[in-house]
Amino acid sequence: MSVSAERLDSDWVRGWCEQTSSALRVLMSAFLETHGFPPGENAVTLATDESRESTDALVDLTPIPSDLTTLYWVTCEVSLPDVGNGYFIHSASTVAEHFQEYGSVRIDDESPALVFASDGGGHLFAVTGSGRVWRSTTASWFDDFEVAAASIREFLEQIGRRVAGQD
Repeated sequence: MSVSAERLDSDWVRGWCEQTSSALRVLMSAFLETHGFPPGENAVTLATDESRESTDALVDLTPIPSDLTTLYWVTCEVSLPDVGNGYFIHSASTVAEHFQEYGSVRIDDESPALVFASDGGGHLFAVTGSGRVWRSTTASWFDDFEVAAASIREFLEQIGRRVAGQD
């Protein structure tokens, strides 16, 4: 995987939110019939003034990759418990709380990584200064991490494909 030099664009993130929300409505409309039980609360929540203040507080707390800042200026959080094994992009306030409790994670020769998401199995997703997204190999802050995506954009594209049923 190559590291993308292209920065995440807020218009692109807004488009991803719209497309993913639309695909999510289709997926959830057939969920009960397909799975035999009702879906949980699946949502892409857009940023609010309060969540943007939390993003500012996170930036003041620790340096974060600019793509993560862009993501948080558009979205507050993403909760998709019924997509694959589940995907959760944590709110900036949750990321700040976790950072204060656990610190950053160390990944190979990368700069310290900030955990910003998880899956339904407890695996963590962290982003480094290079922009790469890493996934923990176990449900632990202190174990090994492997590359999950070359960028936050690629990470979001992967999630969008899962929601649309193309992955």
